[in-house]
Amino acid sequence: MQAERTVVLGSELEGVPAATSPRPRRRSRRGAGKVLWPIAGLVFLVLVWQGWVTIFHVKPYLVSSPLTVASYLVDNRTLFLSNLYPTAIESLLGFALGNVAGILIALLFVYSRILRRAFYPAATILWTVPIVAIAPILIIYLGFGYSPKIAVAALITFFPTLVNMVAGFESVDPQLLELMHVLSAKKREIFLKLRLPSSIPYLFAALKIAAPGAVIGAIVAEWIGSTRGIGFLIVYATQNFQAPQLYAAMAVASGYALALFGLVVLAQRLMGRWDRVR
Repeated sequence: MQAERTVVLGSELEGVPAATSPRPRRRSRRGAGKVLWPIAGLVFLVLVWQGWVTIFHVKPYLVSSPLTVASYLVDNRTLFLSNLYPTAIESLLGFALGNVAGILIALLFVYSRILRRAFYPAATILWTVPIVAIAPILIIYLGFGYSPKIAVAALITFFPTLVNMVAGFESVDPQLLELMHVLSAKKREIFLKLRLPSSIPYLFAALKIAAPGAVIGAIVAEWIGSTRGIGFLIVYATQNFQAPQLYAAMAVASGYALALFGLVVLAQRLMGRWDRVR
């Protein structure tokens, strides 16, 4: 009877189309939620800002309203774009230089315990020195061009990448590492097969910190000595009590840093998809 019932049920369901899996819809909803919720939160904060300025009649020279900032930004977009260019050059080159140096020195520390014991504390001490104190020294030594700003941005990005990559290269499963040694694998093979894949999540974690940090480093260096850049606009607006320009420059800097962070996240997702396809 049970067998006959199973056969009958199977014959009845032959013409019924298979139910679509709800997983793609759930994934699409989750993906949309990850984008919409931050936007909703940002809109809410802007509305609170606008309401606070309007209700309490805050003086425009103290705090500009979002509408005033947006209008000033649109009217003076050429000014902000021309000053964003040097800041972008400085931050991007510093980002690249700091990350490359951090990865290479992390490799040296992993493969040489003597170098790690000798210079890792020095790198930590350098990281504890305020960047505002280092920037004038670099400007005195390197001049007022791009070089000191790139160096400051590189210093800010260097240490997070160094720490994360040392941890990433050493996060290999000890049993797998022992197996590679038993199989007489070369250091290059161990690096490509074990250490490099295990360090990828640590690398992107470092890049997410380094991307906004490079922008901050370039702007801080522009505060000390520069006649162009977003940092220069912030200092000029502060000294001349230009509140709309100050808030607009801050918005441009935040938007640019957020764009760099988004590019890192996009690269991580694309690498994850490529790895799954491979």
